[in-house]
Amino acid sequence: MSDRRLTPANGRVAAKHLIGAIDAESFVDGDAATIGQVVVDLCASPQGKRDRQVLLGTSVIVYERRDGWAFIQSKRDGYVGYVPESALIKPSQPSHRVATLATHAFEGESFKSRDLLHLPFGAEVTVVDERHKMFETQFGYVPKKHLRPLGQPFSDPATVAQVFFGTPYLWGGNSSRGIDCSGLVQAAYLACGHLCQGDSDMQMDSFGQLIPDGESLKRGDLLFWKGHVAMMVDEQTLIHANAHHMSTVYEGLEQATLRIKAQGDGDVLARKRAH
Repeated sequence: MSDRRLTPANGRVAAKHLIGAIDAESFVDGDAATIGQVVVDLCASPQGKRDRQVLLGTSVIVYERRDGWAFIQSKRDGYVGYVPESALIKPSQPSHRVATLATHAFEGESFKSRDLLHLPFGAEVTVVDERHKMFETQFGYVPKKHLRPLGQPFSDPATVAQVFFGTPYLWGGNSSRGIDCSGLVQAAYLACGHLCQGDSDMQMDSFGQLIPDGESLKRGDLLFWKGHVAMMVDEQTLIHANAHHMSTVYEGLEQATLRIKAQGDGDVLARKRAH
């Protein structure tokens, strides 16, 4: 059975490539668009619960617009869901990504000018001009030091995860405003150029390769429990966004393993390493 989170179909419409695979009233190619708001909930249904979030600059395919809601698929990770139609703008070609925990887009070249937008890590913008200390983007002027070309990914996922240290926990969150365990892992690996799904069950099934029993853990390795994932920063320490601390924290491997089991979530189910 197909996973609704990754299947662009809602009964009324479906992606044309699904003809013959599912039932729908109509099959469409969809139209390209871009997320034009800073952080947008991607919902399971119009006005429904949040599944994940999509960030400013994310390219999407729009399969349906109905009653103020758009049924979309994110090109970044294939996730499907509903966003307010007002969150969409015309397609753009981002050139840079925010590479710090957060930054601002300013009205002018000076940091004393009015701030227009608060931009989280991973938001994508198009640089239209270069000034002395700022890049001019379609959303305003952004400090050069805070942007990174899309063609220059990070090399160490754990370093990216550590950028989020202290970020508040938010179930389904994908930004420095609030993030959950799988959102943290996804942000870290996407920033390093690795395809990574958005939920921990998907990550456990599809990401990387299993680490043989008895082999020592390394920086960047992932540990999976029922409904939870964490990343190693060294052999004995992990970083994870979790509801126990309601934050992104470091925790000793032994301590975390005992605590998670004691709270009823069992033992580690899998240990995985990027290819």
